[in-house]
Amino acid sequence: MSPRAKRTILVTGGAGFIGSCLIKLWLRTDPDVSIINYDKLTYCGDLSRLKELRAERRYRFVRGDVADAAAVERIVRGCDGIVHVAAETHVDRSLLEGRAFFEANTIGTYNLIEAARRSGVRRMLLVSTDEVYGSRDKGSFTERDPLNPTSPYSISKAAADLLATRYAGSIGVDCVVTRGSNTYGPYQYPEKVIPLFVSNALHDRPLPLYGDGRQVRNWIHVEDHCRGILTAYRKGKAGEVYNVSSPDSLRNIDLTRRILRILGKPETLVRRVTDRIGHDRRYAIRPDKLRALGWRTRRAFPEGLRETVLWYRDHEAWWRRIKEKSEEFKRYYARAYAGRLMKAAQGGR
Repeated sequence: MSPRAKRTILVTGGAGFIGSCLIKLWLRTDPDVSIINYDKLTYCGDLSRLKELRAERRYRFVRGDVADAAAVERIVRGCDGIVHVAAETHVDRSLLEGRAFFEANTIGTYNLIEAARRSGVRRMLLVSTDEVYGSRDKGSFTERDPLNPTSPYSISKAAADLLATRYAGSIGVDCVVTRGSNTYGPYQYPEKVIPLFVSNALHDRPLPLYGDGRQVRNWIHVEDHCRGILTAYRKGKAGEVYNVSSPDSLRNIDLTRRILRILGKPETLVRRVTDRIGHDRRYAIRPDKLRALGWRTRRAFPEGLRETVLWYRDHEAWWRRIKEKSEEFKRYYARAYAGRLMKAAQGGR
């Protein structure tokens, strides 16, 4: 680590989509911080997201699993703070096999809190999700609303939230939580809707749209999300939760149409597939508490979406390496969509 750095921060899941963006942003904007990236390098972990940091003296990568209590204990020693981003995040995967979600999201959070207590870590932040609130027909959730998770993923995160906001405080650990809305941007693993639909459309392959496509999601650019995380880490109150969201909400079918228009592709590529079980209809959260700390979004969705779509178009080698060469991705895609696509085709939808 560089002798200039005054603080050492552990970022878990730093080889992932949000974690890698957070590390780059933090190092770029704070010369007094050194960062240890602790990542298991599961299917969605990719150190190529951080290739520009290979010569950075204030950055170090350590491979490890947050579910391994002994390893967590060792890596936390000497750290001033922790930002826990590592998580299993894809709802569809959690419906296929939920155990890994509780190991990474719930047990991993418990291990980090316990290690933070024993090592005297000054502050810990858990990156969570708006999905812990569940769905609502109108209006927006605030941090005071009760949790109503509906999938193995969101249940595992809700349990982690309670560990961070209740259990951590009871044992003297200063911990805050952020709950982010749907996040998009470059380097997102291509199982998620925007990179999946862009990459499929570029090769004139079907875009598997769940049900009627009228599910509503709120979208925030990954850099705005990461700036929100940093704001909550620096200014948030221990034991408090901070929603991180933008004003930009739209239906999945409208998102799909925007992607196709940007690429100049026809809507005939849209393939409606049978909806997943318990699919939440609408997510909406208010970031008023975070805004009170001085945070604002900077990236408008139309501009950010266009830039993101064109990034995937111009960086085809990155996602093709995953979609075409990863046997794990091929197995997941077959399990998640193949049967539904056939049912949809047979039903004439």
